[in-house]
Amino acid sequence: MKRIGVLTSGGDAPGMNAALRAVVRTGLSLDMEVFGISHGYEGLLEGEIEEMKWHSVGDIMQRGGTILRTARSKRFREEKWQDHAVNILNAFGIEGLVVIGGNGSFAGGLQLAKRGIKVMGVPGTIDNDLGYTDYTIGFDTAVNTVLDLISNIRDTSSSHERCTVIEVMGRHCGDIALHSGLTGGADFILVPEIPVDVNSICREVLRGKQAGKRHNLIIKAEGVDIATNELVQRLEDVTGIETREVVLGYIQRGGSPTQRDRMLASVTGAKAARLLYDDVESRAVGVRGEEVISVELEEALNMKREFIKDLYDLATRLS
Repeated sequence: MKRIGVLTSGGDAPGMNAALRAVVRTGLSLDMEVFGISHGYEGLLEGEIEEMKWHSVGDIMQRGGTILRTARSKRFREEKWQDHAVNILNAFGIEGLVVIGGNGSFAGGLQLAKRGIKVMGVPGTIDNDLGYTDYTIGFDTAVNTVLDLISNIRDTSSSHERCTVIEVMGRHCGDIALHSGLTGGADFILVPEIPVDVNSICREVLRGKQAGKRHNLIIKAEGVDIATNELVQRLEDVTGIETREVVLGYIQRGGSPTQRDRMLASVTGAKAARLLYDDVESRAVGVRGEEVISVELEEALNMKREFIKDLYDLATRLS
């Protein structure tokens, strides 16, 4: 393969720039031409495509976000626009495409693959919700961001003897809540994979109060089946303890990527470019243990993320 494209799609994640750098420089080192596509699939439909050189990705590894910028494209879900995207790629002579993003981005890539474009998926999403890989780019940075904020919130929660509910990202996958809650010493961790028993939480908070506990920290993933403000109100009504909510929101997506995310981005981005050079059929690149792996793209999309119940049970015991 001689000419490839690369885009970032969906929600931004720290480490996307490091993955982009790896794709571009690996491709160039293999004597391929590499084209960057701005604004994800929406930019592809508009022909926002420019050739990238070695210097195009200089001094970006430490930067969060994505220099290609990203967007969500509603019209790309329609077959006529997917066909149009293939025509755009063909017009530029682009034979293969690296898609850096999450489930939705990979699903879009699969539609292009079915139309004859070789697509390599690189897992860029802070949610860590792709089943075929142990970790996704941006997850480690997001967890460390949440950890820093937990420390700050704990000071105020303890000083005012409050119960504080901290909402983190994770609509369908509770990994950010689980990992930050366990390592941040949360009293309760609420994730979409485990049903929430509000009465049980209230009982434990009251028992802690009677035992002299000064405050409580609850880490809650956004996808849990009770709204954060409703949970806060229930806790305050039942326990009589002042309860506040803190929604961390998009702050989890920003910031300079950690060493772990830079490494993950570098090895998966380089692998994706190499697979295109070798003209391999469309695949998703990831890691299992210390090994960089690739899985057939459609198979990767169908693999469900396994929740680590043992880790959740450990967090419960330690709290």
